[in-house]
Amino acid sequence: MAYYVVVDTNVLVSALLSKNNNSSTVKILDAVFDGKIIPLYHKDILAEYDEVLHRKKFHLKEETIQLVLCAIQQYGIEVFPALTEEILIDEDDRIFYETAVEMRVNNAYLVT
Repeated sequence: MAYYVVVDTNVLVSALLSKNNNSSTVKILDAVFDGKIIPLYHKDILAEYDEVLHRKKFHLKEETIQLVLCAIQQYGIEVFPALTEEILIDEDDRIFYETAVEMRVNNAYLVT
């Protein structure tokens, strides 16, 4: 059974920086590549992933960043969520929340 998941940016960063192959964030990213997790994304989510993963402080290789971004698009589903009127603590997370809500009929999860 595959799970529909909106992966928060910090999960990707943590997975790519982790030295522990058994960390929960690494397992989430591995599950994307294994087809156990179907990532849900929107163009704004991809843009945030791209911007954050390219931050110099993370020292991530371009090949690694492109591999992750391509995998999310290749194995994932692009979602065009409806706007919600929810009040969120962090408005920057709105697109992640709305994407998960849009796919709630598929029991989508937001992993933060």
